[in-house]
Amino acid sequence: MPRVQSLQRSHVLRNDAPTLRPSKAKPARKATRAKQAATARRGSKTAKILDLLKRPGGVTLKKLMNATGWQPHSVRGFLSGAVAKKRRTPVESFKNADGECAYRISSK
Repeated sequence: MPRVQSLQRSHVLRNDAPTLRPSKAKPARKATRAKQAATARRGSKTAKILDLLKRPGGVTLKKLMNATGWQPHSVRGFLSGAVAKKRRTPVESFKNADGECAYRISSK
């Protein structure tokens, strides 16, 4: 019986863990955004897409796919992410006369 008591005491009473001090809080860095997006490099896929979107009748998804070689979901993702969000260029989608989905830079 005395052996059981010594095991219980050794587990309960031991506290060898070092004490941790709270770290000092560092001031948070704020991300700086460029006021105006840089222009696309000549001949890049971004430049091709922007030129096609500037047409008055817009451009169809198929033409954007042919110009870039991308899948349709990649073109739509690029339009919403790189063009609309990062470049802050409003892109409008609409149905053209043939009923195909088309895109253009909106004047909003």
